[in-house]
Amino acid sequence: MTVKERVRIGGRSARIQSAVHDAVRKLGALSTRNQITVPQIAAEAGVTPSTIYRRWGDLSALLADVAVARLRPIADPDDTGAVETDLRAFIEQYAEEMSSPVGQALMRDVLSALKEGLPSACAGFTCDHLTTLNARAKARGETPFDIDEVIDHVVAPIIYRALFSEQIPTSDYCNRLINRIYPPARKRRTAG
Repeated sequence: MTVKERVRIGGRSARIQSAVHDAVRKLGALSTRNQITVPQIAAEAGVTPSTIYRRWGDLSALLADVAVARLRPIADPDDTGAVETDLRAFIEQYAEEMSSPVGQALMRDVLSALKEGLPSACAGFTCDHLTTLNARAKARGETPFDIDEVIDHVVAPIIYRALFSEQIPTSDYCNRLINRIYPPARKRRTAG
């Protein structure tokens, strides 16, 4: 049985976490993930390797923790004035971020850790954004979309392409996916 250090909010614990996360980001910018070691991270952060092992357990759990922190949104999605265009703008930005080399590496780090709850945390970030879009829609008197439907028919195919396919999700691809939720209005011919 492994004993994990209890993480306290603020104080020394927060400083250690910040220093270690900063060290991972700095070392990651200078070398590949396969070249980074716990002793290197510890030296860069000014802590002992045992501190890292006690808190995170292993390198993959640490990398996953850093990835989740980097994937955590720092702002609400753009407000375009209408739910459909809000969703289209959010999904286009989401696809661009997740299919970038950095986004792909972060998702792989989250998925490679054996630490429970990290993938769910990332999924929660996406659901929170979609909930924000729906709340705006309700406030404007618009009909909100079904979040599960967007996850299943828009987000999931984007993640699949970002992680497992050589086809990057383009803006056109994203719009075709959203057309499943918001079919384009058919142009009617008027008799004249």
